[in-house]
Amino acid sequence: MSQPPPKSSFAAGLITALPIALGYFPIAFSFGVAATRAGLGVIEAFGLSLIIYAGAAQFLALALITGGAPVLVSAFTLVAMNVRHVLYGPALIKRAGADARTRHAWAWAFGLTDEVFGAALGALARGKVRFSEPFMFGLTIGAYASWLSGTALGAFAGGGALEGWPAVDAALGFMLPALFLALLLSILSRAQLPVIAIAGGTTVAVTLAWSGTAGILAGMVAGAVSGVLGLGREKSGRGKHAG
Repeated sequence: MSQPPPKSSFAAGLITALPIALGYFPIAFSFGVAATRAGLGVIEAFGLSLIIYAGAAQFLALALITGGAPVLVSAFTLVAMNVRHVLYGPALIKRAGADARTRHAWAWAFGLTDEVFGAALGALARGKVRFSEPFMFGLTIGAYASWLSGTALGAFAGGGALEGWPAVDAALGFMLPALFLALLLSILSRAQLPVIAIAGGTTVAVTLAWSGTAGILAGMVAGAVSGVLGLGREKSGRGKHAG
């Protein structure tokens, strides 16, 4: 008996987005609280999530705004921090195949955050879904809606909402990278270990020698370059299914 074809519907995308939505909501709530604590209004806090929609970059934006950083410096810092997103679309389409339809990619590509990209790539690699634009819309909308609703609720709750829960407030800062790491581990194979080792080693070295921000940027560049050079490519055909 042949197996049923992988799902590729909007509903399948929403289901795939559920773990991301559960992780996004408390982090977005924390951002809404932090934004009002920094002096932003509810509409301003919600607007940052609506337009930027970049997780850690939004917290950095708050620090830059409240610190009085020049507009150009702030803009360049945020762009540099998120330039990796430019690679997500091509990598996803490469995994989906040359015949993948991308007519509406201009719309759903906005929602390709780290976690959405990791979830999509993992679902495709495991053969649970088949790439389609309805699936991508379901996945991106599910995550985006959770981020917006969490921000709105946190902003309405106000800057003092987490003052009685300092441990929770501190722990929320680790949820976003932990969520992305879990998604990456679900599709990790031995072939990617050299790339991860290079990126991690570069990040640590530059952080110790210079700063944390420079370390993160250097690690991203080192990982991307090593991946392009083929250090994470398996000799057999299985490497193609690891993203």
